Amino acid sequence: MAGADKPKVVTTRWWWVRHAPVRNDGGNIYGQSDLACDTSDAYVFNAVAKVLPRKAVWHSSNLMRTHQTAEAIWAAGFPRPASMKWEADLAEQNLGRWQGMNRAEFIASRPVGSSWFADINEPAPGGESFMDLYNRTRRTIERINNEAAGQDVIAVAHGGTIKAALGLALDNQPERGLAFDIDNCSVTRLDYFASPERNVWRLPMVNQQP
Repeated sequence: MAGADKPKVVTTRWWWVRHAPVRNDGGNIYGQSDLACDTSDAYVFNAVAKVLPRKAVWHSSNLMRTHQTAEAIWAAGFPRPASMKWEADLAEQNLGRWQGMNRAEFIASRPVGSSWFADINEPAPGGESFMDLYNRTRRTIERINNEAAGQDVIAVAHGGTIKAALGLALDNQPERGLAFDIDNCSVTRLDYFASPERNVWRLPMVNQQP
């Protein structure tokens, strides 16, 4: 039979949603600080709800701003899933003692052209490096790719986490993920194709504004 010898390809579709904007940070770096977000813009969440697939497995980080964002999507008419698993490894980068520092002043103190808080291998004092974030994000994605193979996965997370996911999709090159802007409430879709011969990623949509 034609095509009988072709390897079966299993496609797992990731729909990454960055949390709603944080308004109460005082202009400071917040990283893993557990701050609330502003979910008052019903128009935005109605638009996000229209983009996301109805039958999906939901995951989020363990920080409240991702849970509040998911709640706002459901309140906009998206059918509430039976469950949403909290993943501490999908949290934003722990920026240690940089958390609470004025963001604009901190960025101005870094080398010109910096695309993140620091070099990917430089840990924040008392915190972690972007590579630490990347490695924990990667292992969580790989685990969920096995658990939810062939399904849609909606992950409500953070700018740094989504940049890490992009780096993984771009041939396991974390620094390439830092080249992207990831705006609040944006949707990024990454498709994972797995077969006995090879595994590849495709990037159909990055930082899509609702």
